[in-house]
Amino acid sequence: MKARILLIEDEKDIADIIMLYLRKDGMETLWKDTGESGFDSFIEGSFDLIVLDINLPGMDGYEILRKIRQKSQIPVIIVSARQEDVDLIQGFGTGADDYVTKPFSPSVLVARIRAHLRRHEETHSDESPLCEFGDFKLDINRQILTQNEKIVNLSPREMDLLVFLIKQPGVAVSQEDLFHSVWGNHFGDMSTVSVHIRRLRNKLGEDSTNPRYIRTRYGYGYYFQGDGIH
Repeated sequence: MKARILLIEDEKDIADIIMLYLRKDGMETLWKDTGESGFDSFIEGSFDLIVLDINLPGMDGYEILRKIRQKSQIPVIIVSARQEDVDLIQGFGTGADDYVTKPFSPSVLVARIRAHLRRHEETHSDESPLCEFGDFKLDINRQILTQNEKIVNLSPREMDLLVFLIKQPGVAVSQEDLFHSVWGNHFGDMSTVSVHIRRLRNKLGEDSTNPRYIRTRYGYGYYFQGDGIH
């Protein structure tokens, strides 16, 4: 199974070299050249590791990393021209797993990426809570949903929504409570809940008129139909 890497780097020449070496090593790579587009891709996509530059237009790398750490423990490797101790300290203090200074060897960067992927896999593989329903298997710790051993790509928000419902099977949760608990907001457009429910059902291959797993309690909210975590 190919590892999926999100590369957030504003210098095209450097990005091209990194992507070339990652693809030669059998990894899939998505490149974004601004902080905002990179963070949006993280929210909407499913990745195994992030390679992150610090000096980015708009939202800088530190701000992106802080936002990522509010939602995920995905491995993040900073690649930056900043070489002072204070920069490394800030990077690790913000939540980076590694810090590579420019210029760097692409082969060494790939080796570091492989090491972090392996370490993350080993760390999250022991006693991981699992939930199986139909052809699906959800690994809570690793944040991976598979169907017949193939990964189903969920956005972080879709994953949070599924995990929240699956942890309390059969318990109906109102749209308002889902919005508060999963989005962490008490004000805003709660219609986003139904939008994400629809997307989640679509990725589960649900019949929208008679869903099997993500059920609707009409006039109230939603609940998960099936066994919980074991």
